[in-house]
Amino acid sequence: MSMNGSRQKMEVAGTVSLCKEEREYLGDDRIRLLEMIDEHGSITKAAKAVGISYKTAWDTMDAINNLSDRPLFVRMAGGKSGGGTRLTDEGREVINKYRVIREEHEKFLANITKRVGSAQELYKFIKRIAMKISARNIFSGTIARLTRGAVNSEVVISLKGGDSLVSVVTNESVEGLGLREGSEVYAIIKASSVLIGKNLEESGISSGNILAGRIVSLVEGAVNTEVTLELSGGNTISAVITNSSARKLALREGDAACAVCKASDVILGVS
Repeated sequence: MSMNGSRQKMEVAGTVSLCKEEREYLGDDRIRLLEMIDEHGSITKAAKAVGISYKTAWDTMDAINNLSDRPLFVRMAGGKSGGGTRLTDEGREVINKYRVIREEHEKFLANITKRVGSAQELYKFIKRIAMKISARNIFSGTIARLTRGAVNSEVVISLKGGDSLVSVVTNESVEGLGLREGSEVYAIIKASSVLIGKNLEESGISSGNILAGRIVSLVEGAVNTEVTLELSGGNTISAVITNSSARKLALREGDAACAVCKASDVILGVS
């Protein structure tokens, strides 16, 4: 809320954010990016239109898709047009619903402005603070199976599209978080904890998670390369590996690959 001096009319300003549990899911900036993708059919052009980098645009879209119940966009294979990105019907429906909410929010603010302008006191507004986590990979899912041991519990999390993750946490954590089969949880994995390999589906590795997919992004830095895989269910997972490892594996966009992480590296969170 802003106030332009005692002799001027007090005005109330605010923004709309759609949240899933305690995390911000969609706001004006993300909706604008979705609108530009729908208009241009290209992530490159959409990023330029909203004034962000190509990588930031993809990171944002992957984050949105990972938290959405159904995919809001799909990547199209290359051809004469060179491929592109298009919104799904669900993506367009989200935009339309957000516009309705924003219109009602503007009416609400206009009404509050009238009431505050006629009063001699300042109203305090409390805004929900969304959870912020530095980890690159955050997934929403449901606990499909919980198996207790003497000290630790194995938790199988079902993600959208059929993907699943296995986490091993202490029994104390199970009780503290109130974990039960059917509970909604967040699975959090640091990109540095994810390994990348090829043809590992039947390799017999002891790791709790071997997720098959295809490489959709390779970003090489001075020392490390960020690899992003799109899994069969539409989720994406990122790994940070050394440049030498990326060259040794001869990684290329479009290649089939696997993301591997230990069950103990999958952190669970609840709202």
